[in-house]
Amino acid sequence: MNFSQSPRSLPRIMTVPGIISDVDVDGINDGISDAPSTGSGAKMIIVSNFLPLNAQKDLNSGKWSFSFDEDSLLLQMKDGFSAIPEVVYVGSLRVDVDSSEQEEVSQKLLEEFNCVPTFIPPDIYKKFYHGFCKHHLWPLFHYMLPLCPDHGNRFDRLLWQAYVSANKIFADKVTEVINNTEEDYVWVHDYHLMVLPTFLRKRFNRIKLGFFLHSPFPSSEIYRTLLVRDEILKALLNADLIGFHTFDYARHFLSCCSRMLGLDYEPKRGHIVLEYFGRTVYIKILPVGIHMGRVESALNHPSSSIKVKEIQEQFKGKRLVIGVDDMDIFKGISLKLLAVEHLLLQNSELRGKLVLVQIVNPARSSGKDVQEAKMEIYSITKRINNTFGFPGYEPVVLIDRHVPFCEKTAYYALAECCIVNAVRDGMNLIPYKYIVCRQGTPKMDEALGVASGSRHTSSLVVSEFTGCSPSLSGAIRVNPWDIEAVANAVNTAINMPDLEKQLRHGKHYCYVSSHDVAYWARSFMQDLKRACKDHYSKRCWGIGFGLNFRILALSPSFRKLSNDYIISAYKRTSKRAIFLDYDGTMVPHTSLAKTPTPEVISVLNNLCADPMNSVFIVSGRGKKSLSDWFVQCENLGIAAEHGYFFRYFNSY
Repeated sequence: MNFSQSPRSLPRIMTVPGIISDVDVDGINDGISDAPSTGSGAKMIIVSNFLPLNAQKDLNSGKWSFSFDEDSLLLQMKDGFSAIPEVVYVGSLRVDVDSSEQEEVSQKLLEEFNCVPTFIPPDIYKKFYHGFCKHHLWPLFHYMLPLCPDHGNRFDRLLWQAYVSANKIFADKVTEVINNTEEDYVWVHDYHLMVLPTFLRKRFNRIKLGFFLHSPFPSSEIYRTLLVRDEILKALLNADLIGFHTFDYARHFLSCCSRMLGLDYEPKRGHIVLEYFGRTVYIKILPVGIHMGRVESALNHPSSSIKVKEIQEQFKGKRLVIGVDDMDIFKGISLKLLAVEHLLLQNSELRGKLVLVQIVNPARSSGKDVQEAKMEIYSITKRINNTFGFPGYEPVVLIDRHVPFCEKTAYYALAECCIVNAVRDGMNLIPYKYIVCRQGTPKMDEALGVASGSRHTSSLVVSEFTGCSPSLSGAIRVNPWDIEAVANAVNTAINMPDLEKQLRHGKHYCYVSSHDVAYWARSFMQDLKRACKDHYSKRCWGIGFGLNFRILALSPSFRKLSNDYIISAYKRTSKRAIFLDYDGTMVPHTSLAKTPTPEVISVLNNLCADPMNSVFIVSGRGKKSLSDWFVQCENLGIAAEHGYFFRYFNSY
């Protein structure tokens, strides 16, 4: 079997020749066994930074109340696990729980919600989430250098140690709930837990482990600026299946593995795979979808119909364009506003008619950069409304508050066009929700005054830097930084012939409705099962320390020969071909001096002096260096530059 990288020695020493015995396999460094066992059924363990729960404590009674967060992707994807009898969630709560209450809360969440909370000490969690994730990983994955303003924009080892410690705590919780590694599956989500696969693989060599990254993965030139780049790559490769939203994100990851770890990838029966120490790591590319039932339920809700009528009355005679974004420096809201300003400046006929309703979801953080972005948005909005507005008309309506989902669906259903202008985004499901709302339901059509059976339309302007862009072939793709191009795209979208709008909408709706979140989860699970099907057909050894831990997987027919066996075979034969690697074998990788030592020259001369031996040095080094170094070895063959130049004994 070929390996991309091969250790120079196995962690066990054989005392007898032949095939390794069954007793001497599958050892695990910390003594926890994961041999096949019987269980009551497969379990899916979903691990994420936060649990899909809302939590609130009554100040009077002091009692906790919990409820599922219906907006959580982790909860919605459960529809794809119909074949798995039990789903368990592992993650943190979004609220602080006093240490005296943690045991009681844990028991309640496990019994009532199948959730296992990870209570990370506050000092570690602050450095883990608000430190390393926020100031190193999040900027890096959104194409900024890893920054840490509180520490002079330098890499902070203490934050990294907290990140590793937090991942270790998550691993402890997963260990508590996993019962049967032959049947249970673990699915880890997003960049907060990228070293978790190493801790889990170390404890359970044959754990069925998937990982999905919900953010962009940067190009190798950006990623290589991270000081712990190798540790994170190696940790991810301890998963069986690694998922990405787009081909570009996967390609960047594979490029990093190639350039930094020397690993090559190849297609295998329609999949992309990496060979890593005998294990096959699968790469999956599939954008996540939305929960169709939840959107359609919101469309049928009475409050949506009421809101639709209010909006129709408020914007009577106006052409509505909708934008819904988090208050985030990467969502491109200010660039979107500048494009609308340019559109109104260049197209006077749209003044008094075009309205952009921009819904700004509350910011998830209150950093200086977010506050500056918010001030800029308000400033541009005020300028546009002062320039082009008049009594009874505001070209930009900024809604900066929490907007219930039913209210958003009403805006989606009425808007001629939806614009997503992010400068960098992992996926962004706003266009998907917009398409489903424009398709409507019988109740929504009735509220809109649309005749039954009428064909529906929609128009999309989508940034090419969002993960949803490749899946929406009928959308008008734009570079959000090109304000004029975005303005022209919006103008084209709203003035597009109805027939073309219908065709594009139909194409989009067909894709979105068939590739929902359940399809995404089900597809990932199918590939994870495929990636794990050979787990018990190979023999495994855990090698390496700390975050350098990995599994060496070998075929059952692999033979590690003892020295006695080799010597015996050597003496019995009359003709011997001996091929010797140079770097790492004859000269250690860590050696500063790359020239062979006198001892090496002496050993080679002894081997070459035996007329029954044909000895060759095989190396990637140049022919001149090798010729100069081994000039004293007269009967030595050399294959230089990986065999491109070949010398049989004395000359090339």
